[in-house]
Amino acid sequence: MSDDLGLFTDPDVDERRPLKRERGRDNSARIKAKKRKKTVMWLVVALVLAVGLGGAYYGYRELRGIGSYEDFAGAGEADVIVEVKDGEVGGQIASTLQENGVIASVRAFTEASKTDARVTSIQPGFYLMKTKMSGQQAVARMIDPKTRVPAVQIVGGVKLTDIQADGKTVKGIYSQLADASCTEKDGKKTCLTGDEIKAAAEQTDPVALGVPDWALADVKRAEPVHRLEGLIMRGVYQVKPGVSAVELIRSVVVASAQKLQSLGIPGGTANTGFRPYEVLVMASLIEKEAIEKDFTKVSQVIYNRLKEPMALQFDSTINYQLNQPHIRTSDEDREKAGPYNSYVNLGLPPTPIGSPSQQAVAATMKPEGGDIKYFVKCQKDGTTCFSRTNDEHDALVAKARKEGVY
Repeated sequence: MSDDLGLFTDPDVDERRPLKRERGRDNSARIKAKKRKKTVMWLVVALVLAVGLGGAYYGYRELRGIGSYEDFAGAGEADVIVEVKDGEVGGQIASTLQENGVIASVRAFTEASKTDARVTSIQPGFYLMKTKMSGQQAVARMIDPKTRVPAVQIVGGVKLTDIQADGKTVKGIYSQLADASCTEKDGKKTCLTGDEIKAAAEQTDPVALGVPDWALADVKRAEPVHRLEGLIMRGVYQVKPGVSAVELIRSVVVASAQKLQSLGIPGGTANTGFRPYEVLVMASLIEKEAIEKDFTKVSQVIYNRLKEPMALQFDSTINYQLNQPHIRTSDEDREKAGPYNSYVNLGLPPTPIGSPSQQAVAATMKPEGGDIKYFVKCQKDGTTCFSRTNDEHDALVAKARKEGVY
């Protein structure tokens, strides 16, 4: 029973006792850590709930109109141009006004607009407003028709430059854009001139002018005076006053390109057998040569003559270069050489000859069909008569002259 025999010495027992004490300390630390984590977690939850409930209550107060909001006093200070984009409604318009310093807060406008239903009919465009207006004054000014900057209405067939007709000047697109560029800010009226716009159109890189990729090569080949012809199609354009001539032209050319794209140029032209730019040229010819009900038939004549090939023989192309209205040409005019003389040249002219309409573009994309090759205005309302042979055409011409059509 001595230590040498090892009867009273148990190493295992002696080694385990300290181990139990160590484990006890570890368990205690873990329990304390868990408690701390739970405490932090509940604090986070409480904080989130507090913020959420507070935000919800604030939002509720705002929706109920109980909360305070910022508002300027009076009718405003300095003039500022503000754009309302297509599809924008009351709250979005209010945000735009706030961003431009017109109103102090969105609610200043939305609260004031609750008493006037006309706010719901505010149209896209540019508006001459003032900075630091009260919500009530801003609403009153936005619904006033005089506040909106007039849009440009481009009609079918109009040229880039002015023409003289019966002693009167028919304003071209450049002159119309110049008129729309005018604005009176802080008592001073400023405008671009037609010459400034024309110079920018002729001298600026076409890419900077917003010319679409499908038209770039043709535009670069064209004479500067004709390079943008036809790229501004018929339609209504919102023009921002106070911008540079380049920016003004670009905005209109880009908007027109979007209109053309919606009509299938360039995407839908593959089935026509012509390049997108050629389709645009053809549409401009159709616009000049007939009234809308005859567009698809004139389109078919163009297709048939180009297929022959056969000269188009359109007076409109000659008059384009002569810078005169669409009237019948003289023998001398028809014999004069030039890129726009479709009596002596085969094929299409190098550029469009005016602004095409949606209907003219559609007719170019889908002609009437048939083998007609001739046409002449045969009624005083502009109605056109079509024929397959030259003899039939001559008979229709004689009849129209006899009846005083032209």
